[in-house]
Amino acid sequence: MGNETVANSGAEAAKPAAKTQATPKLLPHQILGTSYYLEHPYQGDKVKRFLEIFAAVLKHTNYGHLVDTYARVGAKCANCAVACQIYLATNDPKDIPCYRTNLLLEIYRRHFTFRGVLQSKVTGEVYLTDEKISELAESVYHCTGCRRCSFECPMGIDHGLMTHLSRYILSEMDIAPKALVVATREQLEGKTGNTSAIPVPALLDTLEFLADDIKDEKGIELQFPVDKEGREFVFFPAVSDYLLEAETLKGIALTFYAAGEEDRWTIGTGYYDGINYGLFYSDWCAERIISKEIAETKRLKGRKILIGECGHASRSAKVFVPSFGGGKNALPVMNIMEVTLDMLRRGKLKLDPNVITERVTYHDPCNIARSGWIVDQPREILRAFCKNYVDMEPKGEKNYCCGGGGGTVSIDEVRSYRTGVTGKLKAEQIRRTGAKYVVAPCANCKKQLREVCEDNDLKGVEVVGLHDLIYKALILDNKGGKP
Repeated sequence: MGNETVANSGAEAAKPAAKTQATPKLLPHQILGTSYYLEHPYQGDKVKRFLEIFAAVLKHTNYGHLVDTYARVGAKCANCAVACQIYLATNDPKDIPCYRTNLLLEIYRRHFTFRGVLQSKVTGEVYLTDEKISELAESVYHCTGCRRCSFECPMGIDHGLMTHLSRYILSEMDIAPKALVVATREQLEGKTGNTSAIPVPALLDTLEFLADDIKDEKGIELQFPVDKEGREFVFFPAVSDYLLEAETLKGIALTFYAAGEEDRWTIGTGYYDGINYGLFYSDWCAERIISKEIAETKRLKGRKILIGECGHASRSAKVFVPSFGGGKNALPVMNIMEVTLDMLRRGKLKLDPNVITERVTYHDPCNIARSGWIVDQPREILRAFCKNYVDMEPKGEKNYCCGGGGGTVSIDEVRSYRTGVTGKLKAEQIRRTGAKYVVAPCANCKKQLREVCEDNDLKGVEVVGLHDLIYKALILDNKGGKP
């Protein structure tokens, strides 16, 4: 995954002591113009607590060497400004990625290096203040964490990773958007064990309903495989897909059916959520969520973890399963688009090129495209049956973020910021293509782009998943389905 670095399982050591129970109150600062409150705010010396957490992270994780290296090479040249779609929209120097990174690096230089500590003792001044903590919190939630800026840094600094580290430290002080915290709490501690609070009976009812839909629309009977042991793939889509992206799930099921490979996959009832908001703000949470995916796959004696179309769910599994789940012996992780392309190349799928006649374009989710992992695969599939396919520019590894990355899409209070500032360049990209269908294989990107289109007067544009269109175009004549 290139320059991507994650904290090791020592992240647990950075967990703070039991938190003070208190009445929720507003933070003294505002993030993205909206007040976020601490559910159990830390009542003591915030500067001292921040430095304690930062010290624990540096000591017990593999961030230490990286932060020290970045602090030595500097982060002030502003070359990254030309790549940041937020800065290009606001022209605010505080939105330049290296400005944001330097907020954290300067804390490190002043409090964790010999020169900085000596300077503090000589002058009697403490660099970090409550105001600087507030500025850091404000800044890191302006960023979508898309990591496009990493291509422009002459020193190789991963500003997106530094944003993540800052959020991680702040989250241990309970400074985090409520939307992320509430969803993750339900996933890790709630009765349903998933971010959308879908209980198992509701999941099974949904799968039965989708199977009935497929029968009515395609004339075939298939069943979504549930708790089947010994299969190649245990499937984890973004759990919200079961509520909001039925066409995508139907397309995936029909793809396995049309290829005659229904026995390769299964959905588990022990755990069935690919969402991992820990990727956005807390390695400690990310590790626990990944452990649930690994445990479910092993429970069902599966050989591989299969993630749905979701970009952040795919990246979090691809990165964190090896980091937290056994290194070289970790379970392989695949995205469903890789599996579908393999079926197509092996001649197992037939797609009707006369079904989708409207113009189609493809949005690259940052989490799977920025590293170059999944770029050409979905395009090869789309070009196989979409006669009027066009690309956005820039595309692939250097695409523009949907504008809702880094978990900000889950914060409905900041919609105007997401669609009017961070999503501004993406709206212009879509408009230039003249496309009817925008294929966005990511649960977060779908939500964000639909709001971007609505708020930027992009009429007639439909944001869909890749398997939504495959569902329409699959030829099932040899399977006894409707022509």
